[in-house]
Amino acid sequence: MTTLEDKLRQFDEKSKLAELGGGQDRIDKQHAKGRLTARERIQLLLDPGSFVEKDKFLTHRCHDFGMETQKVLGDGVVTGYGKIDGRIVFVFAQDFTVFGGTLSRANADKIIKIMDLAIHMGAPVIGLNDSGGARIQEGVESLAGYADIFYRNTKCSGVIPQISAILGPCAGGAVYSPALTDFICMVKDTSYMFVTGPDVIKTVTHEEVTMNDLGGAMTHNSKSGVAHLVAENDEQAMIMLRELMSFLPSNNMEEPPIRPCTDDIRRSDEKLTTLVPDDPNKPYDMKELITTVVDHNNFFEIQPHFAMNMVIGFGRFDGRSVGIVANQPAHLAGVLDIQSSMKAARFIRFCDCFNIPIVTFVDVPGFLPGTTQEWGGIIKHGAKLLYAYCEATVPRITIITRKAYGGAYDVMSSKHIGGDVNFAYPTAEIAVMGPEGAVNILYKKDHLTPEARQQAVDEYKNTFASPYKAAELGYVDEIIHPKETRFRLIQALEMTQTKTKSGPPRKHGNIPL
Repeated sequence: MTTLEDKLRQFDEKSKLAELGGGQDRIDKQHAKGRLTARERIQLLLDPGSFVEKDKFLTHRCHDFGMETQKVLGDGVVTGYGKIDGRIVFVFAQDFTVFGGTLSRANADKIIKIMDLAIHMGAPVIGLNDSGGARIQEGVESLAGYADIFYRNTKCSGVIPQISAILGPCAGGAVYSPALTDFICMVKDTSYMFVTGPDVIKTVTHEEVTMNDLGGAMTHNSKSGVAHLVAENDEQAMIMLRELMSFLPSNNMEEPPIRPCTDDIRRSDEKLTTLVPDDPNKPYDMKELITTVVDHNNFFEIQPHFAMNMVIGFGRFDGRSVGIVANQPAHLAGVLDIQSSMKAARFIRFCDCFNIPIVTFVDVPGFLPGTTQEWGGIIKHGAKLLYAYCEATVPRITIITRKAYGGAYDVMSSKHIGGDVNFAYPTAEIAVMGPEGAVNILYKKDHLTPEARQQAVDEYKNTFASPYKAAELGYVDEIIHPKETRFRLIQALEMTQTKTKSGPPRKHGNIPL
């Protein structure tokens, strides 16, 4: 007869077996590759002792190819919920030690259960991906599992934050779930994403490429823009995810969390007075301005290696989260192009989904000219950025630091497309184009002497290369002293806190994809 003691012993044994995953040998191999196990990652990600596991003893239901004799408790994915900074989050972590983390119908069901709970409870989902893809032995059942996950990713979009970490291989259909989430973090040298691997590419197109060059962390962080963050190792990746979550609300019905702020809201900085150079063609680092004015100089940049002529990321003003979008004059003069437009557009739409105010710093000479841009669809891609700003209903504060030329002035959160508070520095230049180009067009048929031409350039500068014309028309609310930027932003954000705005009834708009 089985005693209570026997039952409890059996429970302890099964529990330990489940926690061992594919066994100690495979755990050692995972560590040898510089990667942590699924459970180790969860421990680093969540507040200590807060993880509650679901479906710990679940196993696959496959009876083909001898799989009925190869069952592992948990079946290659650890799922559950816990807390980050005291707030509930749902987590799934693929376990590479069990069948290479491949997706079975059963462990897809585990992930689906977690995602359904997350959307019902209004809490974020974090996926720690480390998988060889679909479990071949299960065929279409595995594919169905992926599709069910994709469907839920889409339903969760804009309702709860979805964050992905790629911590090993991620290939084929497996890449589309992370691609549907809000942010992707990859790890240098140990994580990869691609739809088709190097061997298939070599067979079909005869190109030879390494896994790292094809789909490594820096490839997707700098070239494709698929990923948003890059970490040196698994430990750093978990720290980055924790910091990212600190800026985000739990769902679209909540406001972002407020952190206690000990940084003086009236703090001014004299270096901002001279940050923007007298010479309009001389670059400066917009990130220096951003880090100077945010709380405790802490700016959490997103996609720092991609489309570097545009800067995006999160900061705080008086403890409140804001999304920051800024042209970067230190790279390509801060010009708008295809990649920077898409980068900023998606970030703006994320902030709008989750009630995060948007602060925009403008220094833009226009859109990048050339056949590469035109044939690549700059009209359509630039329109994405325009659409994102026009659609956004969260508080929007804009500061023009220097150039705001042509259509790029309109696009960068101008008053005309819904900016709530629009500031300008005394160094701002708001015009259709630069003085030299304008004079070339205005006096095209006149044969001006060098002196007359210079006089025409100076006249144009005096009229438009200053913020006062726009201020006279009410297109700029206020011209501010650069050193007062922090306090003026905090005042504007405080005033717009209670903003409510909604558009006409519709199913959804048709963004120019």
